[in-house]
Amino acid sequence: MAHFQQNAACAAATETRKKNLGGLASWRESLAKQLILDRLSETIEVAELASACALSRSHFSRAFKRSTGLSPQDWIRDQRIARAKHLIRSTDLSLTQISLECGFCDQAHFCHMFTRSEGINPFAWRCHAMRPQLRPVPANPRQAANLHT
Repeated sequence: MAHFQQNAACAAATETRKKNLGGLASWRESLAKQLILDRLSETIEVAELASACALSRSHFSRAFKRSTGLSPQDWIRDQRIARAKHLIRSTDLSLTQISLECGFCDQAHFCHMFTRSEGINPFAWRCHAMRPQLRPVPANPRQAANLHT
């Protein structure tokens, strides 16, 4: 029994190593993500991230995708959309202001990327997010009468 447990532990450790094989070192992944988040409203070149991590652009891109499951460009886009959703919910900034704050070149590009990501345009998303939560209407008239008493 102990032999089986030891083999299972070794297999799990080997699987973890295989999963991380070819990915970024944790400090490089953290550095790249922090640089992206710090400069989200600016143009971010993958070559700059690679240089900061002391890697070639192609090696950095492959390793970043291996570590995060997303290419650097996709990860940046997802972070920009997440920030836009936060700003839509928590501020009254216009969509143009939000698009620039999140690093999109213009509102049209922002709306296109947001709709592609979320399946709904940012204006409609804002309307839905700001709508107060309504109580469900009971199907049974007796239940509805009990709500009013």
